[in-house]
Amino acid sequence: MTEKATDTGKVSYGRREVTPAEKTRLVQNVFAKVAARYDTMNDIMSLGTHRLFKPMAVEMTGLAKGDRVLDLAGGTGDMTALLRPVVGDNGLIILADLNADMMRVGRDRLLHSGIADVSYCRVRAESLPFRDQMFNAVTISFGIRNFTSKETALDEICRVLKPGGVLVVLEFSHPDNPLFADLYRGFQTLWPAFGKRVVGDEEPYRYLVESIEKHPRREALALMFEDAGFSNVTHHPLAGGVAAIHRGVKP
Repeated sequence: MTEKATDTGKVSYGRREVTPAEKTRLVQNVFAKVAARYDTMNDIMSLGTHRLFKPMAVEMTGLAKGDRVLDLAGGTGDMTALLRPVVGDNGLIILADLNADMMRVGRDRLLHSGIADVSYCRVRAESLPFRDQMFNAVTISFGIRNFTSKETALDEICRVLKPGGVLVVLEFSHPDNPLFADLYRGFQTLWPAFGKRVVGDEEPYRYLVESIEKHPRREALALMFEDAGFSNVTHHPLAGGVAAIHRGVKP
């Protein structure tokens, strides 16, 4: 299942069908509410495994010193912090996100850790304000499922990548083993209660559970990469399929 607009022009916001503009607004509200405690909840939602997965995603970019990378939906800056030493002092890294609250948390965290030479840009993934063939790599970590139109965003990402450039997407996925999938779904039902305790609001985490449920399976997302023009598309399940890394190359 994908979140492509239906014949009525609606897209999925969790289990609800809404207009694209309404989805963008609702997702913005979700992340404005959770920005300050987002990483704490990410630890809870992934049982801390996202801290192991992100270095793997960085490794799969194949970036080198002096390269240019776009950390799209970069939010609180975890991936940017890992990418910065890879591209080095002569490289360029842009942390881009639509949500100003998330990006503010990321900027403050990076500055506090001594990472000052990062550029920031508030963008819609479906309309990137960058020139053609600008980047050697684009990374998305736990963000693509929240895009209003994944198809349009993938087209835009392909446009701004150099030939031979790489897109790496780390995202929650769907476990393959039915028993494990049932156990994982049971664990997900606890997330809204955790959210209530951590940020004082369970509704954002109810949406996050539903957004994972509606997110395309690995094979479907790989086909979306190919439809956008990527080649050598691969996908790698992590932790039994709880998450996955997708990688594609611009020809």
